[in-house]
Amino acid sequence: MNDDFYTVRGYEMKNYNKNTLTASMEDYLEMISRECAARPFIRVNELAQRLNVKDSSATKMVQKLGNLGYVDYQKYGMVTLTVKGRELGAFLLERHTLLEKFLSFIGCTEDALKQTELIEHNISPDTLKNIELLYGFLNENRDVLKKYHSYKKAKIHTKQARE
Repeated sequence: MNDDFYTVRGYEMKNYNKNTLTASMEDYLEMISRECAARPFIRVNELAQRLNVKDSSATKMVQKLGNLGYVDYQKYGMVTLTVKGRELGAFLLERHTLLEKFLSFIGCTEDALKQTELIEHNISPDTLKNIELLYGFLNENRDVLKKYHSYKKAKIHTKQARE
């Protein structure tokens, strides 16, 4: 029997001390980074609108991110990224972009954005690197990608015929 098997929550708790940011904190930092790519700051109320949360929730989260050194926050004012926040934010944006592009690339028919949001906080750096390599390989070898899509279509057709 494998003693290393846990529930999703168990894995989260096991890795909690390794990653000081929760999935929600990552979402906030990712959005702040996305918005600050075009301009140097974002206001808390704008952040709340982008994430579909209340202003008070955004304020609390920005304060937490500030306490961890990822953002500078002026009460009732602007949120800016620190150097630490820019570095992690860039990684979070790259991770999100890669996963969303990869899911679309392999033909996910469900909402790729939703699927990306569900996956991105629970993927290891090693798995992410392998997805990046596979994406690059398939992108450079379109004949293999075409074979994959044909294989997928045939499998789906066969499954539907049996049902």
